[in-house]
Amino acid sequence: MAHILTHNPATVHPPAGGYSMGVELSQHRRLLFVSGQVPEETDGAVPEGFEAQCEQAWRNVIAVLAAAGLGVGHLVKVTTFLTDRSQLVPNRMIRRKVLGEHEPALTVVVVETVASKWLLEIEAIAAE
Repeated sequence: MAHILTHNPATVHPPAGGYSMGVELSQHRRLLFVSGQVPEETDGAVPEGFEAQCEQAWRNVIAVLAAAGLGVGHLVKVTTFLTDRSQLVPNRMIRRKVLGEHEPALTVVVVETVASKWLLEIEAIAAE
């Protein structure tokens, strides 16, 4: 597994919670780039509501990690694309539930998704 160091310098505002300002990798053997995962189930169904969609997108991220023999503890960078600012708090709550104490580098952006039925998309980078 990669040796992961986090950097949260006192000269920068503190993280709002659940992430690190910088993540440094050393001694890693592999990098996995997870394409943006949308909230679709294997049959193409899209759950109703933001929370259900967020949980589904995370399940998809976790499935890609698992296919590579990795888990959420291997995540070093996560980018979440939301469609509305009102999703910030539920997104943070669900992310914290999924990641537990793990705090990768993080970016959250409000955008328009390719398909309007998707309320978010999550992409990630993992290292071992």
